[in-house]
Amino acid sequence: MIEADVCVVGAGAGGAVVAAELAEGGANVVLLEQGPAHNPDSFTARPPQMLARLYRDGGQTVTFGTPPIGLPLGRGLGGTTMVNSGTCFRTPPRVLERWQGEFGLELSEASMRPHFERVERALSVSEVTPELAGNNASVARRGAERLGWSHGYLRRNAKGCVGSGVCAFGCPTSAKQHTGITYIPRAERAGARILTGVDVKRVLVKGGRATGVDGGEVEVRAPTVVLAAGAVHTPLLLRSSGIDSNELGRNLTVHPATAAFALMDEIVDMARGVPQSFFVDEFASDGIMLEGVAGPPSYAAIALPLSGRRHQEAMSRYRHLAQFGLMVSDKPRGRIHSVAGRPVIRYDLDPRDLKRFRVGIRRLGELFEAAGALEVYLPLPSGVAPERARALDLKLIGFHPLGSARADARASHGVVDSNLAVHGVDGLHVADGSVVPSALGVNPQLTIMALATRLAFKLLGASAP
Repeated sequence: MIEADVCVVGAGAGGAVVAAELAEGGANVVLLEQGPAHNPDSFTARPPQMLARLYRDGGQTVTFGTPPIGLPLGRGLGGTTMVNSGTCFRTPPRVLERWQGEFGLELSEASMRPHFERVERALSVSEVTPELAGNNASVARRGAERLGWSHGYLRRNAKGCVGSGVCAFGCPTSAKQHTGITYIPRAERAGARILTGVDVKRVLVKGGRATGVDGGEVEVRAPTVVLAAGAVHTPLLLRSSGIDSNELGRNLTVHPATAAFALMDEIVDMARGVPQSFFVDEFASDGIMLEGVAGPPSYAAIALPLSGRRHQEAMSRYRHLAQFGLMVSDKPRGRIHSVAGRPVIRYDLDPRDLKRFRVGIRRLGELFEAAGALEVYLPLPSGVAPERARALDLKLIGFHPLGSARADARASHGVVDSNLAVHGVDGLHVADGSVVPSALGVNPQLTIMALATRLAFKLLGASAP
């Protein structure tokens, strides 16, 4: 049995941050991670190999519903921060205002600013340069400028990036500053004990307060427990620990996304440069965000919405292909429960979000046409126009599961309160995407990390950084 002041479960965007900040603040911290520590020297940049190595279930997590949605999740020290695109948006002010009014959360742009700034310094966040963004971004920028749409280069957590183009398959140069190479080493230097390969079964609760966790062969006794196992697995852990909440496992959002390709006259070489480096936020107020996406030929061959000879002909001109993505700020339509110890995710696309996809896909086509595309390949079956697309016609993927243990000041409406403390259980907190009460409309890693920073300072009884 291990004794500590704080036990943190999960080493991704939330857990690694909490562990480092608490350890540096003088707390005796134990961090438990189910996955392994990954050696970046072994990263091959080959998607089939790296999917099997870096992702949970080889990246094959899928929601059940209409339509099915792929939900790839990172596994190991760094969690999904190790395999995401590195995009760093702060929580939009309008979203924070909604959280204050609708969920009673004590979060404002001013109060969150120091936490965002602290995370951004730790991650070396900066804006992508046009040169590093590559030709794929240049195509989108040309289209946006000709259409007069609001746009810009994304801010990312990267240092010394050379544009390898395989962010989602493990950065081969360790330029991406994921938590496994930033916060985890900080936690270790401050004395935190990091244990990998530990499958936590439940939180130990006695007399209405957390006393530690049961990790099978590893048991930790600690008066404070922070769960950061992610929006899919945290609600299952809470439920197996006897936590009773009507909202547990509900209210899941995933930011469903899709992408279009275009055949250009010029050489694009989409995998050279930062894959997600450019955005178009002209329609953000309508819940539609357009963001860059790209990858090597093996990735493009899977993602290209063509078949047969047309697919073969398009792939033979891979160097001339461009791609751009569409993400929808969705309604909370998902629910997570467990069957035989495995998570089952039910998610049905809301009719209002289907309308957003119809509009967004049409906008992607307009963007590429304005950029001078020879052909545009929309992510729809042959002959289906965007305005007539059904939910089952969409080929979607979700990278941002959120909300399954959402924060709300009222115990009847949420699982945790404004301070991310679980309602009704002293000493138990949650610090991952599951607490985010609604879709953000932007990539969430910076929001999760800032909320985790805020939690750590509150647990230390310290003022904001």
